[in-house]
Amino acid sequence: MYKINYLFRKINVFSCVIFTCFFSYNSIAQSIEITPSYGVHFGTKLNYGANYLKVQGNDQFGITIGVETLEDVMVEASYFHQGTELRIRDVFYGPSESRLSDLAMDWIMVGGTRYIPSGNIRPFIGGSLGMVIFSPSNENRDVINRTLNSQTKFAFAFKGGVNIMFSERIGLNLQGNLFFPVDWGGLYVSGGSGGISGGVGVSSTTLIGGFSGGLVFKLK
Repeated sequence: MYKINYLFRKINVFSCVIFTCFFSYNSIAQSIEITPSYGVHFGTKLNYGANYLKVQGNDQFGITIGVETLEDVMVEASYFHQGTELRIRDVFYGPSESRLSDLAMDWIMVGGTRYIPSGNIRPFIGGSLGMVIFSPSNENRDVINRTLNSQTKFAFAFKGGVNIMFSERIGLNLQGNLFFPVDWGGLYVSGGSGGISGGVGVSSTTLIGGFSGGLVFKLK
């Protein structure tokens, strides 16, 4: 269960991003789009030798707020939350894969989207940059006997998809997502009796892909 102050910290950061984006572009904005979404991510695996750390695939939710600055070009602020498990397989500790901890991934991004207008069907591509916060919790004490620390990493994201507009004000959003944390890893786990007695260090880049859908609310 997520703590209330944990969510408030993420909301406060996202609110600051939105305020800055809107303040900078408000005078030239033609329209605003608000897109809440829900979908899935496929996780990722970080290999070290014959072993690995794995982020399990799971669901995700988010919201994107965009301001049109040029015709068919949106400047956007986005927040995505992905809740999942961090798992480990290391032959030093045993032959099978084990749950290491729960893992929350919070992405706070600023970027842009280019629409290719075609009537009520609007394909698009976009990209963004910002940060991702990795927050482990509920560590498996059968595997590790200490708390894993949260990490904040610089990140990129890319997307492509289509908005199907039912009217001038509302539509359906369908898109594919690629999340790219820069040098995620840097994770070292160690312990003593009753847990991991050696160490595992991983430092790598990776991609986390997924799909999502949502509603588009367009304000003039």
